[in-house]
Amino acid sequence: MEEAIKLFDSELKVMNVLWKEGSVPAKYVAEVLNKELGWNKNTTYTLIKRCMKKGAIERTEPNFMCHALISKEKVQEAETKELIDKIYDGSVDKLFAALLGTKKLTAKEIEHLKQIVDEHENL
Repeated sequence: MEEAIKLFDSELKVMNVLWKEGSVPAKYVAEVLNKELGWNKNTTYTLIKRCMKKGAIERTEPNFMCHALISKEKVQEAETKELIDKIYDGSVDKLFAALLGTKKLTAKEIEHLKQIVDEHENL
């Protein structure tokens, strides 16, 4: 099994731009994150380079084009597994119970969760 790439919150901000926009120039990523977070260009470029070293982003010329090499779903899966292992002793049912305990669910949300469980049972 391939090792998951560990991304920090700041690196995820860069990845979110690429997951949303596709392949774009680094300059564009910097502009988006400047508007959203007030980051300067050097901060964004440093994070792009960090993600490149980790194998999460590929850079091509011309225009320092950036492309995500890992999918958002893969990162979500790895982060969820880490959360379950770290906080809930690897127990999915403990996580599920904690999630259900944090908010009153509507009948529609409960029905949707039942469908997800049913689909998972049939795998």
